[in-house]
Amino acid sequence: MSNEKNYSPINGYVMIAVVLGLLIGGVALLRIYLGILLILLGIICIAGFVLVNPNSSRVLLLFGKYVGTIKNNGFFWVNPLYSKRKISLRASNFDSERLKVNDKLGNPVMISTILVWRVTNTYKAAFDVDDYQNFVRVQTDAAVRKLASMYPYDNFADEGLDEDITLRSSVNEVSEALETEVQERLAMAGIEVLEARIGYLAYAQEIANAMLKRQQATAIVAARHKIVEGAVSMVEMALEELSKKELVDLDEERKAAMVSNLMVVLCSDKDASPIVNAGTLNH
Repeated sequence: MSNEKNYSPINGYVMIAVVLGLLIGGVALLRIYLGILLILLGIICIAGFVLVNPNSSRVLLLFGKYVGTIKNNGFFWVNPLYSKRKISLRASNFDSERLKVNDKLGNPVMISTILVWRVTNTYKAAFDVDDYQNFVRVQTDAAVRKLASMYPYDNFADEGLDEDITLRSSVNEVSEALETEVQERLAMAGIEVLEARIGYLAYAQEIANAMLKRQQATAIVAARHKIVEGAVSMVEMALEELSKKELVDLDEERKAAMVSNLMVVLCSDKDASPIVNAGTLNH
């Protein structure tokens, strides 16, 4: 059996009156054996009282046999021979430790996850796993390790990758994949995953500096590509306008010189220093 059963206990306030009646009757009949029996019975019944707080539960066992679970909050009375195990039904947070794992490209990264979970099946949480709280921690770490190996940290063009999903940029997609993976692992413990997301992500210390330089170089190359593309368009537009308005007649050699000068000016990191030619175009 792996299904929980709802147990309907007796109202505790009613049983208080019964226990008081047994104790008072036992004291009144203390001189005979019946009085002693009533007192002993009243004392034993006291062990059956149980208090269940909101969003809490009590799993009941009778000599190792599962009897049921009390999920209603209030003051109740059950068989004094029942053993009562408390299991919280509240949502719990788990912030995992930072783990060093390898991403899809084999780069070591530091990663941690934040998990929000709660128990939905008290039978599975109590009996299908040894310690359901420790089970959550271990299985979450295992899921994070698997997830990190499925995606690259970032998408670098020089490695020939065209990954749509990366650990750094695809936060929603990665969180959904992590939540699905963790839920599959924790289902056997009767636990529902409310939210799972990456809490910390960075390259491992031994390669952090090298990867930072690599990211900077990639950004510089991308920026240079845009600058050159824009400069070519501007030079092309300048030559077309000069030719269309016939402001100056340039041969191929002068066009090449003009293109070279304009590209240097437009693509240079520093402002160009103009040189005024007071003579002719030939001097």
